[in-house]
Amino acid sequence: MIDETAALPPTVYASSRPRAALHLAGAAAFVAVGAAMMMSPSVLFMLVGALSVTFFGACAVGLTGRLVRRRPELVLDAAGLEHVQVGRIAWNEIAEVRVRAVNTGSAFTPYMVELVLHDPAGYLVRAPWIARANARMGYRPSFSTNTLPVDHHTIADAMLRHRPDLTVRIWGRRP
Repeated sequence: MIDETAALPPTVYASSRPRAALHLAGAAAFVAVGAAMMMSPSVLFMLVGALSVTFFGACAVGLTGRLVRRRPELVLDAAGLEHVQVGRIAWNEIAEVRVRAVNTGSAFTPYMVELVLHDPAGYLVRAPWIARANARMGYRPSFSTNTLPVDHHTIADAMLRHRPDLTVRIWGRRP
């Protein structure tokens, strides 16, 4: 029997530059507001401003990397997937993929792709630092689809093309 998935070329998604630029502009705006808050005589405002500058400054650095990076953000192939935030994961390590809407209270609904692994501890040994940090906070390996040039359904479909027996669950679909 011939494995047709092995003959598929890799599915490669680069970061969406317009989306990354828009997110970078938003992060820069929050850094500016945070810096202005740090000038306040109120200790609470200074603390909130410092937290805003720290958090959104780090976001801006990461988004700048996405704008200048030449390597793809997500690659799906016969062996597994590779994402800049979660690293390389083989399909046989994944028990289930969960795609869920993140409620932001706005008209824009971002989606997260969460990977439920058979052996999370084995993955964490080789995981990128951001995935290890997220795991310490109780999160599974996951990535947002909002900086990719395609929607979450397209990503789920591509995963199933490369691994037809993969379990993919999508929550939070809009009617």
